[in-house]
Amino acid sequence: MNTVVENLTGMNVMTDQVIATDLLFAAKSGIRNYAVAITETASPEVRATLRKHLEDGIAYHEKVTNYMVEKGWYHPYNPQQQLDLVLKSADTALHVSRQ
Repeated sequence: MNTVVENLTGMNVMTDQVIATDLLFAAKSGIRNYAVAITETASPEVRATLRKHLEDGIAYHEKVTNYMVEKGWYHPYNPQQQLDLVLKSADTALHVSRQ
């Protein structure tokens, strides 16, 4: 899609929002996986390394969350606003897929 069309349709923002959402989901998944791995290892050294990665993942998640909140792409404290945003995104995706 060319830049003019992206700007006119708002798809340039939607693309950035989708990428940020994917980053947030990946961070959550990584955090969950590190937490499980910590409980499954018997080695104190491996556990310490995994704990460090877990802490880094939590910090990364916070950065992505703050970025998305600042941009208005994520409303963790207002479920109705978040639902409205999700429904708007779904409508946009349906509209694009029909073209």
